[in-house]
Amino acid sequence: MDKFSPKTIEALGYYVYIYSDPVTKVPFYVGKGKGNRAFAHLHDGSESDKAHKIAEIQARGRQPLIEILAFGLDEKAAYKVEAAAIDLLGLKNLTNKQAGHESSLYGRIEVSELDARFDHGELTESDFLEDAVLVKVNQLYRNGMSDFELYEVTRGFWRVDKSKIEGIHLALAVYDGMVLEAYEIAAWLPAGSGMCAARSVSQAESAHRMEFVGRVADQCIRDRYVGKGVSGLYAPGAQIPSAM
Repeated sequence: MDKFSPKTIEALGYYVYIYSDPVTKVPFYVGKGKGNRAFAHLHDGSESDKAHKIAEIQARGRQPLIEILAFGLDEKAAYKVEAAAIDLLGLKNLTNKQAGHESSLYGRIEVSELDARFDHGELTESDFLEDAVLVKVNQLYRNGMSDFELYEVTRGFWRVDKSKIEGIHLALAVYDGMVLEAYEIAAWLPAGSGMCAARSVSQAESAHRMEFVGRVADQCIRDRYVGKGVSGLYAPGAQIPSAM
């Protein structure tokens, strides 16, 4: 089978589908779409891991097992289901190149972290007993990050005014308006000065960007800021890092 009937397409709307090995039944790809999108990968001639896996199955005289995980969805709901499925199966176990759309918002998340995201106290400028820099990690954060991974995406590399951050020894990792972690800054350095597992920076970029090195702040400082909201302290779309 390589296409749906018109009646089926009408009934499906947006849907989320899974490709699995037909023998082991182990999933290797999750996608979302409408119409006959679920079959499009069968003729993928690219060099992607997904295409290689499909070709390997076809070389055995078989076809991938294609299953519909959920249907009758609008596009936004399909994105959410896709993100949750990829998080549940684990990106490292799939041939998907990246996590689902906004998976850090809608993917797998520990219950206390989810509750804190929707029910947290808001900090005001008067709550800051130390000078601090807010580091917005929305584009790099994902649910389930290790402590080290969060530190790496928080510490660099940022376009900042060196004169404004000199003397600041506290950095707060901010995701979706909430403080995830607090770091005591030992030093600010030109970007690329140290090893960074999260990203690399070109020599040209390093002249205009900074990174910091440090450690997780003492518990008394973490208690003051972590899990609290700071969205009222910067304008929507504001460039982060920003100094408090």
